[in-house]
Amino acid sequence: MRTTALGSEQLFPMSANGAAKPDEQVERVALGRVVATERRPNTPHEFHFWTALDSPVGIGTIVRVDGAHPIGGQLPHIYGVVTDGLSYTDLATPLHDVIGADGQPNHARAAATERPEIRLYTAAVLRQFPEEPMQPVPMGGVFLADADDVAVALRMDSYLKAESRTAIPVGVYHAGATNSPIYLDADFLLGPEAAHLNITGVSGLATKTSAVEFLLSSIFTHFPESKGSVAALCFNVKGPDLCFLDQPGRLEDSDREMYRLMGIEPKPFEKVHYYAPYTARGLALNTLRSHPDLSANVSPLTWGLTDVLRFAPVLLNRDDVDAKADALIDFIGDRIVDHDFTDERLANGKRYRVQSFADLEEWFRDLLDHMEDRGNEAWRTHHVATIRKVRNRLINIAQRCKGLVTDAGVRSDLPWGTFQDRAVYVIDVANLEEDAQDLVFARVVSLLREHLERRTLGVSHLVVFVDELNKYAQSDGPDTHVRRMLLDISERGRYLGLVLFGAQQFRSQVHRRVVGNAATALFGRMDADELATPGYQVLGPATRTKLATLDKGQLMVRHPHFTQPIFVRFPRPTVLSGREGADRYPQAEEPSLTEAVLRSLRSLDSTIQLSFVEDVIALYEEHEVLRARDATVKTRPQDVKAYFKAQFRRIVRSEQAPAPRATLRTAPIDDPYG
Repeated sequence: MRTTALGSEQLFPMSANGAAKPDEQVERVALGRVVATERRPNTPHEFHFWTALDSPVGIGTIVRVDGAHPIGGQLPHIYGVVTDGLSYTDLATPLHDVIGADGQPNHARAAATERPEIRLYTAAVLRQFPEEPMQPVPMGGVFLADADDVAVALRMDSYLKAESRTAIPVGVYHAGATNSPIYLDADFLLGPEAAHLNITGVSGLATKTSAVEFLLSSIFTHFPESKGSVAALCFNVKGPDLCFLDQPGRLEDSDREMYRLMGIEPKPFEKVHYYAPYTARGLALNTLRSHPDLSANVSPLTWGLTDVLRFAPVLLNRDDVDAKADALIDFIGDRIVDHDFTDERLANGKRYRVQSFADLEEWFRDLLDHMEDRGNEAWRTHHVATIRKVRNRLINIAQRCKGLVTDAGVRSDLPWGTFQDRAVYVIDVANLEEDAQDLVFARVVSLLREHLERRTLGVSHLVVFVDELNKYAQSDGPDTHVRRMLLDISERGRYLGLVLFGAQQFRSQVHRRVVGNAATALFGRMDADELATPGYQVLGPATRTKLATLDKGQLMVRHPHFTQPIFVRFPRPTVLSGREGADRYPQAEEPSLTEAVLRSLRSLDSTIQLSFVEDVIALYEEHEVLRARDATVKTRPQDVKAYFKAQFRRIVRSEQAPAPRATLRTAPIDDPYG
């Protein structure tokens, strides 16, 4: 059945290859008609259509065109997305309307007739059947795409098949009565075909962090087990954004409906582990997740000399450390640190085993004393001035990164080799100085890459989330170690299963290779100045205008399977937001030494009392107590009390000597006054 204007058409639903299925006829009403003029012709990549004034069509709407004349025995079907719109009447000039209303806008209502108005839309072609020969879009009826049409138009049908499903929901597309989940292809999001995701938008309105939290929930739910295991490691670089991923958030009915459509259970992450360095004093962890009720899954992140020496260049000024100093640092790393070292000319052949900054300082001191005693200016080709410079720079690392880098050998690190499937690991570096942040990024990312190369991480795919790429991967900034690490992930990570999820406010100011290697891009509300940069000129004016006015929870999605960007809405994350979490779980004040030790030990043994801690630490210095605490927390022994006490050197309590008893002086026998 067919009518000529905007009537109904008897349609045949499309199969995955675009062929019609006559046994499933449905009646659908056209909402528009394709039009073409000499000035506005249709092309193989673009077409125009008009609709009624009340049609549910707008920028980003997906439509379907059914041609009337078969091509190769098949009626053509074209899918497109609206990219622009026009509205006009039969007026030749605006002056005619002014004259018709006698110059009074309120008189226009009294006109005898209402001028006809046309709504004319331009759509970019998403897909067409048959695909060959590629021809201009024909005349035909225009229909609002339903869920099946959306899947075919965006080529999602190729990865929605039950036997080879790799679909990851990213949001819900809405137009008229259509509410259709939009899926990303896991092979192009997490590798190996392509990988990485980048999200851009203004701070506070683009909901970048919320989008990543939702997408991680989606990945954990829908990533196929046949593809392997997956986990996420997030760097919390600002405020409490990622500090409450295991706490349930507030959802509305509309959010729950979107979760239902996408097949995701709305619940917080079940396996979350937090890591944070200590404060400079070392009594508490330097994190906004310090409330006692949330401390069970928060672990210290502390490194020693053996952990950070190979990353010392991250903290050293390259203009200050020359090739001679580099050579000495390499010698120390290869021959001194964590090796048995002796030199017959040094301290009478003393054997050194340098494993901490304190051990390294002792070695430097003995070496320089030896050179001064003998008046030597060089040792093993290394000049005394170079040795002094390297000593100052290396020993200073522990002071510059205090709380993260420890003088002693006690360390606490990520669970290398035992990462869990569907777990989230959060490293809180929000309160660290820039030098310490750089060290954390460089060391963690390097070790992730090494473990994934050897397949010894514990999971086969790892998502690394880094916010504020405008700071860490600037397009015109210095060539830092962190930027090189991010570039390496972007260019080589997908082959290893190492995937970068990056976020920033200004995409145009992030290194081109970082954003260019991200196969999937999400855009929240954008700043007008950012949209004026050359990178956004591929978008039409109407699309850029919509980007500048998006609501919270709305995104524009670009993906390798989508020939045009698509607008979606995603639900609120199922976790507590940073602001709400900070209000509900306020940050604890820094405890006293006794309280700090008690909290740490009670996380291992709830029966430990304050009196026990007070008795054990009464005779010792603060640094000795903290070293014993760190060793106990790291080892997690069965008998916490005995292990903690065993960490202290034995001190015999000093007792006051009894006061000498005064003896009565007896008078001499011959004393005349006796």
